[in-house]
Amino acid sequence: MMKILVSLLRIVIGWHFLYEGISKIVAESWTSENYLNSTHGFLSGFYHWLALSPIRLEITDWLNIAGLVLIGLALFLGILSKWASLCGAFLLALYYFAYPPFGVSLLGPHEDSVFIVDKVLIEAAVLVFLFSYREKGYGVDALVTLLKKEKAAIPARRQLSVSRREALKNLVAFPILGLVGWSAFRSHRRYGTDVMSGATVQINRVALSELKGELPAGQIGAHRLSRLIMGGNLIGGWAHARDLIYVGSLFKAYNTEKKIFETLMLAEQAGINCINIGFPTVPVMAKYKKLTGSKIKVITQVGIREKNHDMYEDVSVAIDSGMDIIQLQGNWCDWLVRDRRLEIIAGMMDRIRSQGYIAGIGAHTIDSLILCEENGIIPDYYMKAMHHDKYWSAHPRENRRPFEVDGAQSDDHNMFHDNCFCPFPDRTVEFINRAKTPVMGFKVLAAGAIHPRDGFNWAFTNGADFICVGMFDFQVAENVNICIDVLQNLNDRKREWYA
Repeated sequence: MMKILVSLLRIVIGWHFLYEGISKIVAESWTSENYLNSTHGFLSGFYHWLALSPIRLEITDWLNIAGLVLIGLALFLGILSKWASLCGAFLLALYYFAYPPFGVSLLGPHEDSVFIVDKVLIEAAVLVFLFSYREKGYGVDALVTLLKKEKAAIPARRQLSVSRREALKNLVAFPILGLVGWSAFRSHRRYGTDVMSGATVQINRVALSELKGELPAGQIGAHRLSRLIMGGNLIGGWAHARDLIYVGSLFKAYNTEKKIFETLMLAEQAGINCINIGFPTVPVMAKYKKLTGSKIKVITQVGIREKNHDMYEDVSVAIDSGMDIIQLQGNWCDWLVRDRRLEIIAGMMDRIRSQGYIAGIGAHTIDSLILCEENGIIPDYYMKAMHHDKYWSAHPRENRRPFEVDGAQSDDHNMFHDNCFCPFPDRTVEFINRAKTPVMGFKVLAAGAIHPRDGFNWAFTNGADFICVGMFDFQVAENVNICIDVLQNLNDRKREWYA
């Protein structure tokens, strides 16, 4: 019975290895580059190093495919199965430590992963068992051993008959391999590469090895920040998708906590050293920094808790959570200015600064910043929605009203319907170009309505010192390259850099 069990374990794992290896061969332009670049954990530096050199990457890809195929064949057919088990366990250990299921990986558990133990570790443990267990199961190894014993034995008709039956048992893996191989071939011809295999075609994204240089940076107070800052809306699930009501849920489903952390690590590797988040995301960022030791700068947007005895409590929570820079959230600024409660904004600036922190003010409507300035409320930096309105879903200028963003949404396409976040771009540009305070532009792509190259160029040309952009993981490196290109070829900017 143990002989049959060992044979089944060996064949099943062998097919897994073999299928993964062959899938990578038949997949068009397969490479482990993105897999290596996205790794984390204490060995991530080694994996990133492998991906940095085209020659090292090519060798790694070749060794990976060859290892999977040869180990798979050896296990399936029972050829040098002990050594194949050991080599397979070693290869799986490399996979395991690329994405270890502890630390960061704990934050996004999935169906095959819990604390420390995942399917990779389980499979590796089975291979270690097969290597150490005396029973080899049915296969070529057992047949060779049988033939050696047969040669040394005294010839006897019954003995030869038993050996033939044993030979057939040890060769049974060959027709099985032919059967499952033919089935897999037919499946591939019909459906293409199996989306569940490690050879799955990935989203076309610029790899870190293709970055065009170092992302430029600027200074606000003691903080040196990359000019491209990670936005928090995609992570928080605020989609601003006009009438596509499912998109917010789709964003949240994609950006699991694990995916958020992978995206942040990728952004840091690409040179983005700052993220601007909504207050509800503070616990996630605190967790990320604690578990990874990340030095990413976190700008936290805070609001007013009017029913609390301390209406500025968000400031204390942000500080206690290890956030780096604090700003009044844009919709709160708009509401307070609209309702002529500017003294609360002034109090917020005083509260932040009294704790030794940089104090910013965000706004969608330019009237908010103009009225703050007129009343002597000057922050350490402005964060202003900055985008042009030359895109289809922008409603007509004559129908735009101050403070309408984050207000009621109309069913009429000619009125505000969560579609335009910088309603008066000309007045915004005028204000920014006379401001002597650093400016961080956000919503520069109008929530996906404007191409990054166009939006980045418009914001920087018209005075932004930084731009804050929400992005998925597969957009990070490409956005960094676009930002580098735009800044290197910025010819029409008139405002000097204030950061």
